[in-house]
Amino acid sequence: MQQNQDKDFPYWLLVAVTIGLYLAYRVATDELYTQVITIVSRGVWVTVFVTLVAFFIASVVGLVLAVGSLSRFVVLRQLARFYIEIIRGIPILVLLFYIAFVAAPALVVAINWVIEPLGFDAMRTRDLSLMWRAVLALSIGYSAFIAEVFRAGIQSVEPGQIEAAKALGLNGWQRFRHIIFPQAIRTILPPLGNDFIALIKDSSLVSVLGVADITQLGKIYAAGSFRFFETYNIVAYVYLMMTVTLSLGLRRLERKMRAEPEGQAPPER
Repeated sequence: MQQNQDKDFPYWLLVAVTIGLYLAYRVATDELYTQVITIVSRGVWVTVFVTLVAFFIASVVGLVLAVGSLSRFVVLRQLARFYIEIIRGIPILVLLFYIAFVAAPALVVAINWVIEPLGFDAMRTRDLSLMWRAVLALSIGYSAFIAEVFRAGIQSVEPGQIEAAKALGLNGWQRFRHIIFPQAIRTILPPLGNDFIALIKDSSLVSVLGVADITQLGKIYAAGSFRFFETYNIVAYVYLMMTVTLSLGLRRLERKMRAEPEGQAPPER
């Protein structure tokens, strides 16, 4: 069955490339499409920035939560599980509004409560830009999902190998670095890559806050020109170019990692 999967020709990719080439031809030859993509492309850097920063923060927080949920201390386990289950139960759009208009003003009040007695000028709510509020919301939302990815990867490592590393005298960090992580990454990478691609698409939700990303610029242009068909063709095209390219790259990386030998034995001390 695996051989049949390996020999399965990606006809879907052929169709997608054909559609992509057609749209590229329209962009190159049609003045309207050229105008639309010129305007929409200004929001690409915002989408990329929001995605990369939010994913980095979410990955760091998610790793901490995963370790906490597997901790031998019951308080840490319960706190981590509470955060993960609560955040995963809130839709990203609702979380975006909550962070932007409830948590962010509360955070500014808390900061002022600390800095004003020290003689610093009070911070205003508008000083915290909507883009950073969106980054914070996406980071919080995705950290709960990424935490489960890390937890599953860590638990996929054979307990016997961890016990052997303990017997060799490796401390917790050395066990994680040399034994757990090199093997867990093979389990973690596919779902983590899927979360990254999903975050690229969910970054379009920041447009509801007026952040000038791809979706927001497309929405503004379509509302002013009434060229909804052409505009959203281009918006979808830009997102597809990013997500499909990343998806293919991740699949190639997964195949390369599967072809590599399994994790090495722990280093001698």
